[in-house]
Amino acid sequence: MVGKLLLRGMLVGLVAGILAFAFARVYGEPQVDKAIAFEDQQAQAAGEAPEPEMVSRATQAGIGLATGVLVYGAALGGLFSLVFAYAYGRLSSLGPRGTSALIALLGFLAVIVVPGLKYPANPPAVGNAETIGYRTELFFIMIVVSIAAMVAAVGLAQRLWKQLGAWNASIVAALAFLVVFALVKAALPDINEVPENFSATVLWQFRVASLGIQLVLWTVVGLGFGAVAERVVAVRDQRSPARRYA
Repeated sequence: MVGKLLLRGMLVGLVAGILAFAFARVYGEPQVDKAIAFEDQQAQAAGEAPEPEMVSRATQAGIGLATGVLVYGAALGGLFSLVFAYAYGRLSSLGPRGTSALIALLGFLAVIVVPGLKYPANPPAVGNAETIGYRTELFFIMIVVSIAAMVAAVGLAQRLWKQLGAWNASIVAALAFLVVFALVKAALPDINEVPENFSATVLWQFRVASLGIQLVLWTVVGLGFGAVAERVVAVRDQRSPARRYA
């Protein structure tokens, strides 16, 4: 069962990657081009020689981007299927589609939205090359804490379910998650390396496009995997009605 779900999850992830690539080409790459143009202008104004282009811009925006997004999509679909296999029947009484959609929503919030509120995506020309390692560490710390807080919040909601009811338990768990996020956000250092003369419009549009790419990926995986998982679960139940995920 898990093997079947894993394979289907990776295939759904590939489909999600194709759609995300199309979105990135239309909405994301123009902002990257503008940011690179700004970087080149700054280098010329400072009398610096342009850095040698190791990989052509056409390759970066074409096969390079497609490869990266497709691999990411397949990996996301595979991991998503494993989480689904564990959570189905444990997370809630929802069916396969509902469980898949709920996991996608919680995962999108914990992995993408919450870390992005503290450390949003930046285009080229934004950020000091000497602080890449430091910024990466902080970003991953934020992701790990966010995921841990989301898992704890889900567990809290399940424990309070019978006492408070589904709605009130969910509200309490959400508030607890927000408190943890606020504390961690305040504790971790802020990073602002955006040049003063960098276009605020380009920065905003790049961050919206980055969020949109992730939204496409998680939405397609959440809804698409729910549809295929429903068929797998239905076949399993027909063969062994008494069997459940444990």
